[in-house]
Amino acid sequence: MYLQYTMDQLCLPMDLEDDIPENHLVRVVNTAVNRLDDKIFASAYPGGGRDSYHPKMLTKVIVYAYTQRIYSSRQIAKAVRENITFMWIAGRQRPDFRTINRFRSERMKEVLETVFTAVLQFLADENYVQLEHYFVDGTKIEANANRYTFVWGKAVVKHKAKLQEKVKTLFATIDEAEKQENREHGGTDLSELGEASKITSEKLEVAIQRLEDQLKEKPKDKPLKKAIRTLRKDYLPRLQKYETHQEILGNRNSYSKTDPDATFMRMKEDHMQNGQLKPGYNVQIGTENQFIVGYSLHQRPTDTRCLIPHLEKVKSMLGKLPSTIIADAGYGGEENYTYLENEQLKGIVKYSTYHREKTKAWQNDISKIDSWNYDEKEDTWTCAGGQKLTFRYESKEKTESGFEIRHRHYRSANCEGCPLKPKCTKAAGNREVKVSLEYLRLKNQAREKLRSEEGYALSVRRMIEPESVFGDLKNNRGFRRFLLRGLPKVSLEVGWLSLAHNLLKKAAVYKKTRMAGQV
Repeated sequence: MYLQYTMDQLCLPMDLEDDIPENHLVRVVNTAVNRLDDKIFASAYPGGGRDSYHPKMLTKVIVYAYTQRIYSSRQIAKAVRENITFMWIAGRQRPDFRTINRFRSERMKEVLETVFTAVLQFLADENYVQLEHYFVDGTKIEANANRYTFVWGKAVVKHKAKLQEKVKTLFATIDEAEKQENREHGGTDLSELGEASKITSEKLEVAIQRLEDQLKEKPKDKPLKKAIRTLRKDYLPRLQKYETHQEILGNRNSYSKTDPDATFMRMKEDHMQNGQLKPGYNVQIGTENQFIVGYSLHQRPTDTRCLIPHLEKVKSMLGKLPSTIIADAGYGGEENYTYLENEQLKGIVKYSTYHREKTKAWQNDISKIDSWNYDEKEDTWTCAGGQKLTFRYESKEKTESGFEIRHRHYRSANCEGCPLKPKCTKAAGNREVKVSLEYLRLKNQAREKLRSEEGYALSVRRMIEPESVFGDLKNNRGFRRFLLRGLPKVSLEVGWLSLAHNLLKKAAVYKKTRMAGQV
């Protein structure tokens, strides 16, 4: 009536491999990691102490866990104890969660990029990627940090300036209260502090020391004693705190106290629907055939100034860059176009006004210099009303990275009485324009490439390249928040995600090709 059932009898075969299907994903991970050279991991193990778990085994376990939406080190350790596929790939060894977490966040910090590059080379050898087209895009992922432990750069600057003024006022009060023989000494302290904006914690510490020495000579001077106590217990610690905040901020406008490397950014995942800024990182990836070819992590919310650092990192990883770079309008800019031109790369990169230029409203707008005529010999612009705008002077602007942009300023001779002036400008006087001729040249080149047959096809393809990968990471695999903290560790986490995605994609493509072959 029933099939025989007993838990007290040994069953054969005992090898777990017989229970793993032939084309299972875990076998793809196993094969890929086994192809890696053992020497890759040598730098992560300096030697000494007891024998370590084999790095290939731990790499397999972590990569396979990431493909299965398991990201917690405790959950991975649990799967190694309970899940047949994890037991098989771990060779029945049972590393604990501390070993797993230490391996992925510390041991592999100098090795993971090499592992990623080696696996990418395997994919290139098998023709999954050709490393010709590089589709770039970025997404913001929330950091493992409290959403309310924020420090804002502007607030720090404002409070620090107020505190410096208080210090300056207090020293002025001390100076006025001193007797004639002490006024010279007090004046020396005050002059050494300098302007309020130049008061630092080091200067304040020296000044307090001198006041304390002065107090020893007059221990009954209560106003001086009170002032020193205020400086030592209140003003100095606060000034040191503001200086620490500014050091951590660097060029950023905010950071989280829980994870100081995270910057507050506006996320698309806004469950409260209130536009709340959250601590996070800007993840930049480049794909080809929906395989991740390169990745990088940034603290900037905008994509524009992430392109060059991202490409430089990819260049260091791969040794060269793919010949064609495709990106959306978030990356268009004079600095990025110049970089692509200097590197002799073909850039299919939109600029911010590319799509608006095609509208009738833009084409009929006479205030736009795109519809004006430029005389290169005379260096003049002719507006829609026939007025000539002559060159006045040139100004220079430097970006945060040090890139110099040259702007040429032009002004018309007389706009008074022009019937088109209300449509051309709101200024009371004559029309003035500021133009970067180099940027106009680069924009014209970009426009020609984008409107070519190849450029249009690649622009359309870009919509299903990195966007699909981000959708897979966030929705299909549920990765919406980092588990680790700090820029180096979070960067490693992106590397593990990218490695897992590529092997998952390889298995899917292989399965699809095999099924098509059977049909």
